[in-house]
Amino acid sequence: MQGDDAELTTAVLAAQAGDETAFRTVYRAVHPRLLGYVRTLVGDPDAEDVTSEAWLQIARDLDRFSGDADRFRGWAARIARNRALDHIRMRGRRPAIGGDETELSGRPADSDTAGEAMESLATDSTLSLIARLPQDQAEAVVLRVVVGLDAKTAAETLGKRPGAVRTAAHRGLRRLAELLGEDSDATGALDALPSQREPHGRAVTSAGVTHMRSRTQKDM
Repeated sequence: MQGDDAELTTAVLAAQAGDETAFRTVYRAVHPRLLGYVRTLVGDPDAEDVTSEAWLQIARDLDRFSGDADRFRGWAARIARNRALDHIRMRGRRPAIGGDETELSGRPADSDTAGEAMESLATDSTLSLIARLPQDQAEAVVLRVVVGLDAKTAAETLGKRPGAVRTAAHRGLRRLAELLGEDSDATGALDALPSQREPHGRAVTSAGVTHMRSRTQKDM
């Protein structure tokens, strides 16, 4: 297990035991990437609010979680995805799924492209390009590259086969490379991802989530 994953696993366990500082560590480690994922589903205007709702559920249900850092990221992503889909249904809209998923299911990529050179992305600049991908490719790229899930965990999050996720990520990354070649303003989009950014706008703060966690523990 890598150092960052070991630290996140330890923080999750401590947060489950009621350590508020550990929960803030978990929040800072996961929130920026989770927010990026939600943006691919609902767009910028609603992403902050939807991600905040996801964190409230994560705080409430944390005691039920079991697993390591990668499983936690996948669990958090599933919660965020469900909140995003609920939001879309409530607004009477659907995500713009592109392509035929049945075509992807039987065609795994030649290599695990998402695990290669594009391990890090500059969130703001690249997410605007990812938004131009078909939805299945956008989700696969963000889950594999931005959130940092392995193919199996990403597949569980999306309800697909790992081969389908690898293929979608492979195609999405290839298309991103083409978009980068077309867009002179995006030349820095493949620079290293900032270590962690503080949330902005109307996003719930880590302190606010910690407070909500203490309230939800009392309600359970």
